[in-house]
Amino acid sequence: MSGVQAGAPIAAKGKRLLNEKLRNKYFKLFFVNRLFWAIMRYLLLIGLAFLILYPLLVKLSNSFMSAQDLIDGTVRFVPRQATWFNYETVFKHTSFLKSLSNTFLISFMSGALQMLVCTMVGYGLARFNFKGKGIVFTLVVLTILIPPQTYMISLYMKFSFFDIFGLMSAISGGSIRLMDSMWPMAILSIIGFGFKNGLYILIMRQYFKGIPKELEEAAYVDGSGLFRTFARIILPISFSMMITIFIFSFAWQWTDSFYSSMFFSQLKLLSSSLLMGFEGLMLEGNTLGLKPGQPLTATLTNTMSLLIITPLIILYLFAQKYLVEGIEHSGIVG
Repeated sequence: MSGVQAGAPIAAKGKRLLNEKLRNKYFKLFFVNRLFWAIMRYLLLIGLAFLILYPLLVKLSNSFMSAQDLIDGTVRFVPRQATWFNYETVFKHTSFLKSLSNTFLISFMSGALQMLVCTMVGYGLARFNFKGKGIVFTLVVLTILIPPQTYMISLYMKFSFFDIFGLMSAISGGSIRLMDSMWPMAILSIIGFGFKNGLYILIMRQYFKGIPKELEEAAYVDGSGLFRTFARIILPISFSMMITIFIFSFAWQWTDSFYSSMFFSQLKLLSSSLLMGFEGLMLEGNTLGLKPGQPLTATLTNTMSLLIITPLIILYLFAQKYLVEGIEHSGIVG
């Protein structure tokens, strides 16, 4: 009996040591596993960042290179003779500043109108039941699915000979031409048919469906009307989402070439300047020493593209907080 009693503590101690050994082994494997996946995540993020930033960094480097650096095979990323020649040429031989102001006005107007209209339409689809609601929602989805090229000719003819149920012809004796003005984009934004409007309405609808109805019901009990409740309660809590819609609309309109080329043949915009601005520069090849296909020609195009996206980068830096909050609350992630 004494031998059995003496062996019991030894067995218990051995079992405890085995458990500690297994526990330490498990913790080591758990730590190694977490470390492995953390490294993989960081490698993936670094790889994605490299794919996104590498072209921009190359464009930025080339924009400061001189003609000698561009034809020098030993120069890769750091210019040997840094110069402002490319930027000076862009400002001097293109209507960049005029195009910048026109693009800003159109993008800001479209972004503000689409933000307001899509907020109201999305709120109506999310909160109210009315006859034809399903048809309206179907039309909103169709504006996302149907490519705008299918109704391009109809839009062009409509705004080339603009009339409202024949009233313009009855009053003035003819239709009105709205091309090369801001009216086409303003009208399309107001009626909910602007660039990407269907997507913005869908995002706002999903956002409002996630807001508790008790907030509005409490306001109605206190005697607040529909419009006052919308203005005092719904809009303030939807501020980040509205800013997100505005940034999306502003950025897409800023780089849009489809509507811009269709409605603005004479009005100078950044998207058209990038495609056409250097045609005049080519004609001045004798002055600048440029010929199509030379490295400096591509470098000037890259320089102008950097100048075009710079305002968008600045806008993102200032509105990053609202953009992230809006995307998290919109339901378009996950």
